[in-house]
Amino acid sequence: MFEHTKAFSGFSVDNLQKAKDFYQQTLGLNVTEEAMGVLSLHVSGGSTILIYPKPNHTPATFTILNFPVADVEKTVDELTTLGVKFEHYEGDIKTDEKGIVRGHGHTIAWFKDPAGNILSVLEEK
Repeated sequence: MFEHTKAFSGFSVDNLQKAKDFYQQTLGLNVTEEAMGVLSLHVSGGSTILIYPKPNHTPATFTILNFPVADVEKTVDELTTLGVKFEHYEGDIKTDEKGIVRGHGHTIAWFKDPAGNILSVLEEK
């Protein structure tokens, strides 16, 4: 039924302008304003992700976007200089002082957008 449709995902934020500034200026992504007060986040490969305002927004408690990068530590350092704060976890996914998990098959670090949604950078294999 859907094998020929071009599916897309979306997520909510509590402040569209803060989201636009973060994704466009901090992360360097192409963001366009669309009809009905939503944003389109254009990522490599031609995919588009819808960002929509929601007055009673609750941040996702899971990772909504993963950004594969060549070098997680370098990316963490660059984003940190831009004011991005990385999450720190204990237990099975214990992070180091920079917020990076090494091992478990991946090198990955998590951070939040201005609406509190969880994003990650993970090292490409």
